Amino acid sequence: MPLVLASESPRRKALLAQAGITPDAILPTNIDESVLKGELPRIHALRLATAKARKAADEWNGAPAFILAADTVVACGRRILPKALDDAQVRDCLTLLSGRRHQVLTAVALLTPDGALRTKVALTRVSMLRLTPAQIDAYVESREGVGKAGGYAIQGHAESFVKEISGAYSNVVGLPLALTVALLAGNGWRAP
Repeated sequence: MPLVLASESPRRKALLAQAGITPDAILPTNIDESVLKGELPRIHALRLATAKARKAADEWNGAPAFILAADTVVACGRRILPKALDDAQVRDCLTLLSGRRHQVLTAVALLTPDGALRTKVALTRVSMLRLTPAQIDAYVESREGVGKAGGYAIQGHAESFVKEISGAYSNVVGLPLALTVALLAGNGWRAP
């Protein structure tokens, strides 16, 4: 049974490859990722991952398949940080996260070939060092945080800002690997 990844994220594809999983197809989805008024981080991530899986299933023209989607959210308390669109948002995110603990939540949604939806959410707590203005400036100039949830990429230069992590590192990168592998196996997907 084919596995369709509803994401064009190179990080998610690389993480799956680490577990020996190669999707049969990559079907990126374009959905509105706006935060609804009063929406909490966990609910937001679940809503988006589910919407991505359903949209990919609607667009999939192949044989019955497993559709895998995910959405990663960085939250400081109840506040959902943006996927940084520019240098200013990267700077704002790092300024907010500096010297604080935050949460990274990734919702994973799996649509089975018979249309059943299975979801799981991983939570990782990340504590950042207090960053100097020079560190923030250098990171902004690197452009590494643009396009990343919370304005940083732990798998890059920003790892040197992390004081402590509690939970799955792969979750902060963008896909909680152990949870994802268990979700696939528990719903009947078998690697070829």
